[in-house]
Amino acid sequence: MRITERDDVLAILSDPRFMPPPPERAGPVGTMTWLRATVARFSAGETHERRRAIAESTVDGLDPAELRYRAAAWTDPAVEPRYVPVAVLAGALGITDVPRAVAAVREVSVAYQGVYDVAPDEAVATLVSMLPGEPEVTANRIGLLVQACDATAALIEGADPPVRITRRTALVDARGVSQGETVELDIGTLPFGAELRACPGRDLALALAEGVRKPFHSLHSGPAPLLLPNAWDFASAAMLVDAGFPAIGTTSLGVAAAAGLPDGTGVARAETVELARRLVRLPRPITVDIEGGFSDDPAEVAALVEELAEMGVAGVNIEDGRADGSLVPQEHQRRVIKAVKHAAPDLFVNARTDTHWLGAAGIDETLRRVRAFADAGADGVFVPLLNDPQEITAVVRAVDVPLNTLLCAAAPTVDQLGELGVRRVSTGSRLFRAALGAMLAAARTPDQDPADIPSYAEVVRQGDMFRAART
Repeated sequence: MRITERDDVLAILSDPRFMPPPPERAGPVGTMTWLRATVARFSAGETHERRRAIAESTVDGLDPAELRYRAAAWTDPAVEPRYVPVAVLAGALGITDVPRAVAAVREVSVAYQGVYDVAPDEAVATLVSMLPGEPEVTANRIGLLVQACDATAALIEGADPPVRITRRTALVDARGVSQGETVELDIGTLPFGAELRACPGRDLALALAEGVRKPFHSLHSGPAPLLLPNAWDFASAAMLVDAGFPAIGTTSLGVAAAAGLPDGTGVARAETVELARRLVRLPRPITVDIEGGFSDDPAEVAALVEELAEMGVAGVNIEDGRADGSLVPQEHQRRVIKAVKHAAPDLFVNARTDTHWLGAAGIDETLRRVRAFADAGADGVFVPLLNDPQEITAVVRAVDVPLNTLLCAAAPTVDQLGELGVRRVSTGSRLFRAALGAMLAAARTPDQDPADIPSYAEVVRQGDMFRAART
């Protein structure tokens, strides 16, 4: 029998006379039958309450925002993206060999509902060894990991709802259902259950899925500012990926200069798009500096950003400074931002104002512009050369979106910027200029190897990464 009406489904989920199909008799600790017989999910009455309290206590000790950030910052290729939530949760529970734990959880999750030919006892035993403690506590922590597996993976992949059907067995004759009879419940409108059987990890699951689905957005809410290195070609970006940076930006100066073009004049559109097309093959979120959008027409800028979003770009940086040293009128820039967000609503739009960069205006104009840009839909605001702590604090307080500043000699340290409320620090053209400086130094001292010079093999590996990504 399948129950489809929402009120009827809610009534059964709220009724203690119904429970998930009971497990078979428990085997020894560390077996599949022991796990199913010991978790809250397949328990009833006071036993269910006690075991659910264990799960709730574990969940209450975890911060959804921190887990979202950890999921966004995950870089270990040994774990598929859809299983990153399991990996992050395993790490939060103190497991050190995370890839091995993820493999065990995946194996256990297949049999968790009780349908299996061969019980994955070895995988259960592996997880027990990784989560030592009182057996009932260990079992319910394993249960959390298992329930974070396929359902959260479905959330990541956009399934709506992530779980469609659940089953309940009548403990006694109730609601027209005979004792021992199992019914299927359509929980399309209640994907996280309800009442007695509401999922205690709902907020964690949503946060973890968001971290994987929108990693670049989530990286702006970490414990420290996102330090964003800016690359100018594939090799520089790939080296930064190898170094462990969780996201990569581009530098318009580096892209233009490498092509023999002037920066900030709107002539490097083709080079910018082509580089973006290459960089999105890397296993990191990519944000692209598009200068002023390479057009004065908001519709054309929006079309460019939509093209970049379709490639897989995670964000763009768009500025209001002109090559002649003036600022684009505020209202025009608002129209550009609105058009861009309409064309690519999931893209992180970082609205840069050059009030300080050009020395064209003071803090009052900066505040007016960042408020206007945030109100127009910008996901973040960027004020290069905003270095005064009091002014930084004023901008942070003026908007509800992340503030991005530029790393430079006159700026506070990254840690100090974080304490002031800055959520992203870009290197801008600094790395490109440093590379040129190192090149000149190496050319002038041909008999001496510069410190930390990459080997030939290391650079060749970046090309291998590109070829692997293309396939």
